[in-house]
Amino acid sequence: MRNIRYLGWIPPIGTLLGPLVHNDVHPFILGMPFILGWIVVWLVLTTPIMALVYWLDPANRGGSDAEGRP
Repeated sequence: MRNIRYLGWIPPIGTLLGPLVHNDVHPFILGMPFILGWIVVWLVLTTPIMALVYWLDPANRGGSDAEGRP
């Protein structure tokens, strides 16, 4: 079994470690201070990463009806 569930740890780690590494107002990201821009970028990246985890998870593949029964 592939350990795709570890992909879910990427957004929280990226969100929390970025400001610790570079805690400064300059440079600006999209006109925002670095820390705020970093958090916004990771907020946007979280959706495709979680969609990828959902898509790759074998538990979410066909074989069930609309009500979630096998």
